[in-house]
Amino acid sequence: MHHRKMNPGSLLLMAVTVVFCHRYAVAEPNVHRKTYIVHMDKSVMPPEFSDHRNWYTASMEAVTESPEIMYTYDKVMHGFSTRLTVEQAEVLEKKHGILSVKEEVIYKLHTTRTPEFLGLEGRDVMFSGPGSGGDVVIGVVDTGIWAGSKSLDDTGFGPVPVWWKGECNNGTGFGVSKCNKKLIGATYFSRAYEATYGPIDETVESRSPMDDDGHGTHTATTAAGSIVTEASLFGYAKGTARGMAPNARLAVYKACWLGGCFGSDILMAMEKAIMDRVHVLSLSIGGSLADYTNDVVAYGAFKAVSGGIFVSCSAGNSGPGPFSLSNVAPWIATVGAGTLDRDFPAYVVLGNGKKFRGVSLYSGKPLPDSMVPIVYAGNITNTTGNLCLPGSLPRGRVAGKIVMCERGGNSRVQKGMLVKAAGGVGMIIANSDTFGEDLVADAHLIPTAAIGYRAGEAIKTYILSDENPTATISSGETELHIEPSPVVAAFSSRGPNPITPEILKPDFIAPGVNILAGWTGKAGPTGLTEDLRRTEYNIVSGTSMSCPHVSGLAVLLKAAHPDWTPAAIKSALMTTAYHVYKNGEGLKDIATGTPSTPFDHGAGHVDPVRAVDPGLVYDASPNDYLGFLCALNYSSSAIKMFGGSFTCGTKYRVEDLNYPSFAVPLMTDSGEGGGGGGGPTTVKYTRSLKNVGTPATYKVSVWSKTAAVKITVEPEELTFVKKGEKKVFTVTFIANSMQSGTTGFGQLTWTGGKYVVSSPIAFSWV
Repeated sequence: MHHRKMNPGSLLLMAVTVVFCHRYAVAEPNVHRKTYIVHMDKSVMPPEFSDHRNWYTASMEAVTESPEIMYTYDKVMHGFSTRLTVEQAEVLEKKHGILSVKEEVIYKLHTTRTPEFLGLEGRDVMFSGPGSGGDVVIGVVDTGIWAGSKSLDDTGFGPVPVWWKGECNNGTGFGVSKCNKKLIGATYFSRAYEATYGPIDETVESRSPMDDDGHGTHTATTAAGSIVTEASLFGYAKGTARGMAPNARLAVYKACWLGGCFGSDILMAMEKAIMDRVHVLSLSIGGSLADYTNDVVAYGAFKAVSGGIFVSCSAGNSGPGPFSLSNVAPWIATVGAGTLDRDFPAYVVLGNGKKFRGVSLYSGKPLPDSMVPIVYAGNITNTTGNLCLPGSLPRGRVAGKIVMCERGGNSRVQKGMLVKAAGGVGMIIANSDTFGEDLVADAHLIPTAAIGYRAGEAIKTYILSDENPTATISSGETELHIEPSPVVAAFSSRGPNPITPEILKPDFIAPGVNILAGWTGKAGPTGLTEDLRRTEYNIVSGTSMSCPHVSGLAVLLKAAHPDWTPAAIKSALMTTAYHVYKNGEGLKDIATGTPSTPFDHGAGHVDPVRAVDPGLVYDASPNDYLGFLCALNYSSSAIKMFGGSFTCGTKYRVEDLNYPSFAVPLMTDSGEGGGGGGGPTTVKYTRSLKNVGTPATYKVSVWSKTAAVKITVEPEELTFVKKGEKKVFTVTFIANSMQSGTTGFGQLTWTGGKYVVSSPIAFSWV
């Protein structure tokens, strides 16, 4: 969400990946059962069954005396979810008509100034009237919604569209009347969650679409929040807040609970969203890496995209290491996180007069101006005491002092609670060298400054060398026009793509650091149970925040171009993204302080104003994605799960999926097909471009940072004379062998008339 005039506050990684432990409250017969998702081959349903649900029940009766079907699915798949023992699941999988029986996976949440930063301010002409998104619906699968948020104001909205199939559920603290012409759908899915943990304890969480966590309200209002003046978090980031598509309608699907997001609940939420006829689906959640048949988000997204729904997902908060991505399916828009040009400085002043800049969103009583004793937690406790973990801080050595802790091991806000509980009066959180200068601010409950690695080392040296070390922490105000910006956040998950190295992921980055958006009245800004403060808006960071930015931008493109496919919308956002600053220097990676690469930022940072008129798009159909799965040698039963009657008759190549970027995995000398004696390897990628702009003749240009690869394009010129026209080209990469782990990067650009259609290239030798 956006902010214009702002004063005080920053936060970076509140990845919101909290999973609480629950006591088991499951009935005895269920103890050894697990939840399974069962895919059925509807084409072989015996003729004696008039309804597929009766067939599902009969199939279950063959393996258990007490069949328990939790959900039946029809849109995302043909099948159901159920509770079975491992032995029953093995028996069921061998039955006729069963395509697969998969154990459920638990997913986790990936946890303003942005319209102005993205160039949308003052563009009301471009995004108004029919192109404003008023009849476009964003579906958000998350922790629910706080219906009292001002960001859900429906003033000026027309009647709910007659074609809308969604509904509002009654439940704990949430009634049908909570919905309006803005929030037109609110449902919840808890059967799988309750099957594992027993009935929801309604004194702790709401068995309704009510958001007990805050994450769901934040993501939903980031995507589509109505315009609200004078929004802030305790005065930080004060200004006008609005979502990316403030005129869009919103439907929320609560499938995430205090104990996580359960696969079959997520799948049912996606089923309902498809049935309700949303246009865009936003999921700021991810699981462990799995192939596409074992990832319900990827699977459900395939069915949504096949129905024309754009799906945006977060890349994950496991950076800055390589291969750290989730949600890498090519039909999903995978979003990494960048910073805004806004900061919330706080300063540490040492007794020796040295001053260090950090960040904080602390808003309580400040420390006195006089100096306070400072202690490094690593000097007073056990080997991991530097992290300020529970039980590690001896009260007698902390009371009345500022404590310096290091990042990692537990949440940053919890460190402050532990320092406070031990009698400390302030805290400094220093980065490890992994996070470098990536500053993370939170709404702490104790005066705090988060500082970078270099400052942390300097403060540590001072504490060790001075007999009576002292310091103080002072908070600054909201600061704008920070340069350079954006930079890639250290936590943002990186490529190469661990599942399909020929598909470059992430696709792009969007604002995901220090994002102000709506919050729930059920939780404080830190999410800690001890935090009794309440706020209408919160500043949170994570790829959870960058994902709904892209969901909202997709609404703007869908409203401007109702006939565009999800692939065309993604292509427009990718080929118009920028990867250099206005001064010509490449985007920076804050984890290293050096330029970021396409494995970090994908095609670059989204630029919605250019994306509305991209000239050309790399389009793709559901059958193209099925061909891609054929090229990955998926079994015929797996292909049937995705595409029904589709058969892998033609010879498909992964390299020929019509993707708007190029990832080229290459073998090293010792690798199979690596040329043995260092001879070059030749790889060809075929692509197709579709004209969606003013007809023009486009010329190709190729730029490569690495001399080890020669790149040629055939043909080098493409002429388009009408809209909708398609042209094919082939890129040939001739690569010398390099040491394993080497990477190289380049760019392929088609230029014609007023258009520049740009694609990143990433090489990796394995």
